[in-house]
Amino acid sequence: MTTLRAFTCDDLFRFNNIFSSAFSLTSTAPQYGIPFYLQYLAHWPEYFIVAEAPGGELMGYSDCGWCVIPKLMLCLFTVMGKAEGSVAREEWHGHVTALSVAPEFRRLGLAAKLMELLEEISEKKGGFFVDLFVRVSNQVAVNMYKQLGYSVYRTVLEYYSASSGEPDEDAYDMRKALSRDTEKKSIIPLPHPVRPEDIE
Repeated sequence: MTTLRAFTCDDLFRFNNIFSSAFSLTSTAPQYGIPFYLQYLAHWPEYFIVAEAPGGELMGYSDCGWCVIPKLMLCLFTVMGKAEGSVAREEWHGHVTALSVAPEFRRLGLAAKLMELLEEISEKKGGFFVDLFVRVSNQVAVNMYKQLGYSVYRTVLEYYSASSGEPDEDAYDMRKALSRDTEKKSIIPLPHPVRPEDIE
């Protein structure tokens, strides 16, 4: 049975070094250090959720997915986010920083459940919407988010930095209005793309 729980400092020492070494060979994987995770734990602990499978597969976490790591006895699925924006301008919202589910545990509703929990937290915090950024090329994720009620608010040109001489990749800024946004103003799509420096 899967257990949903808050991410703890102990989790950092259980897998952060493993992630760094496991993904150092992957050019598209983000390299998050302990300070990055501690920032989220200190400022938005309620937005950092782990789903733990007892006696699960041997794997580790990345924004881009998962990889098999020998001799780990734990399977982690995470969603991490934060609250940000301006209340006065009706832009106070929850933001999904990362959502990861192991490939062999996809299509079981775990991503939907983790997103639902993050949305509930954002509702309790008085958010107008929840947003996230996703690679335009990641149509599997884009379609999943659409099924969860998200829509494309805007395209952000060259949001993701490429490596190995590849061109930078565009992102969709996808949003889902919460109950506080009764007129759904937060999800009215922008008519033109923006650049990363134009994002507030």
